[in-house]
Amino acid sequence: MYDHILLPTDGSDGTSAAAKHAAELASTYDATVHVLSVVDTRNRFESPSAGISATVWEETERERAEAAIESTTATLPDDVATEAVIREGVPKTAILEYVDENPIDLVVMATHGRTGLDHYLIGSVAEKVVRQCPAPVMTVREDEA
Repeated sequence: MYDHILLPTDGSDGTSAAAKHAAELASTYDATVHVLSVVDTRNRFESPSAGISATVWEETERERAEAAIESTTATLPDDVATEAVIREGVPKTAILEYVDENPIDLVVMATHGRTGLDHYLIGSVAEKVVRQCPAPVMTVREDEA
């Protein structure tokens, strides 16, 4: 049923809950877990007054993405096949493109459960992926075990 499971990670605490679900499914179905982190190339702070250059932003984002891949992959059992992938771009778009380019049967991702002003201002990558993804998407709340 599931041969390839995509586990997007931003390195947040919620990812560990999603990783547990992905690991369980991968173990059950002998699936490969594709651990994907996106270097967000949108520098929201690049301006003369903010002082963060595009180069510094992308280097910092790449380091964050690499750490997210490393920490998420470390939470998966040794007997689960994994593929670590780093992409650049807008997270929602990069996730959806990865699904289109690969034989992904299921996406398992964390949701932070933001509401109100936080949801309006920050948005939800998970919500956007759920709405547009051609593959089934399982969302896992940050506080779920």
